[in-house]
Amino acid sequence: MPLIAFEDALELTLLGAGRLGVVQVGLDDAAGRVLATPIIAHRALPEFDNSAMDGYALDLDSLRGDGPWELTVAGESRAGGNVPAFASGTACRIFTGAALPSGTNTVILQENVTRDGGRITIASHTKPRAGQHIRRSGSELAEGTLALSEGARITPAMLGVAATLDVTSLLVARRPRVAVLASGDELRAPGTPAWPGSIPESNAHVVTAIARRVGAEVHALPYASDAQAPLSAALAAALEDCDLLVTIGGASVGDHDRVRPSLEALGARFAFHRVSMRPGKPTAFATRGTTRILCLPGNPASATLAFHLFGVPLLRSLQGDLAAQPRSIAVPVRGHHTRTLGGHCDGRDDFLRAALEVNDGELNVRLASQQSSGAVTSFARADALVRLAGTRERIDDGDRLPTLLLSDLGG
Repeated sequence: MPLIAFEDALELTLLGAGRLGVVQVGLDDAAGRVLATPIIAHRALPEFDNSAMDGYALDLDSLRGDGPWELTVAGESRAGGNVPAFASGTACRIFTGAALPSGTNTVILQENVTRDGGRITIASHTKPRAGQHIRRSGSELAEGTLALSEGARITPAMLGVAATLDVTSLLVARRPRVAVLASGDELRAPGTPAWPGSIPESNAHVVTAIARRVGAEVHALPYASDAQAPLSAALAAALEDCDLLVTIGGASVGDHDRVRPSLEALGARFAFHRVSMRPGKPTAFATRGTTRILCLPGNPASATLAFHLFGVPLLRSLQGDLAAQPRSIAVPVRGHHTRTLGGHCDGRDDFLRAALEVNDGELNVRLASQQSSGAVTSFARADALVRLAGTRERIDDGDRLPTLLLSDLGG
């Protein structure tokens, strides 16, 4: 199977991916979940005309002729209190959030008046305008209008909107169930005794953390051997109870890379198994029934990149997230970069790790010096990916290139 373009590979990964199901959760458990039904404002927001400031409510018709004007203070309106009757030609003391008395049409700030006992004086230069410092009913949301959209990932501010509308629970997407299986005879758990040629396994921790950050329910499985029989048994068990199986390692074409043939023997159908990208070329995607399978390379930077670019959009799509795919923005690049293969183009897109900077008030990205596919530290110091198209040989300082923010990719 030839190399497949990145966009084509992503399209195949997301093909047919939609919301898996829905559950009802309380507001305190809803942040970060994806809304499964629109929220309609069943009443106006604000519900009634109220004051935006502490001051005095009055009728502008009381301020005729040239100032200054003197008005008697009659009544007080405070948040949560009864609204007093209003008499024309007077002023009502009012506080922030308090209902506007009927017959008033403006609020003057308390610091813009002089009060002497039961009267206030308004100077000519502080005369208020009609509607000043008033929050009108429905000015944020009219009754019957859309408050929160289906497919929105719920933020803390959205919870505030729901609570203000007297909503106590939300219908949200079910969390995708993800199984993460790293394979390799060299792998050991961090902190356990080493043996010659062994390495602490790190990729599963990275993938698990990213998947949880974008809303998945994740189970990291015990490491699998490279040997055919135990690997096949581990894969078969992993496929039994997950929406997405993520394998790490064993996805290339070496003598001990047995993940793909083992999955095919178990009935998996591969959509692609090599992507025209660097790092991460051996990334593969398959399905078996309704279960999706994402096979990541074993090199740390390759595995992390591939999961950011394919795993995160897939998990978001499985929750019905309208913003499943990351935004690409053109950002000036600081530094120079030449392709590693003597500068010539081989058609593969490079995704270069970079750090965001602000120079003279403008957002820039600075390329990381370490771009190796095996570099564990490179993503820890990056917050962006700069895309170098496969037809371009180099990057010069100041070039504006498509950039993905890792914060958009679960990072």
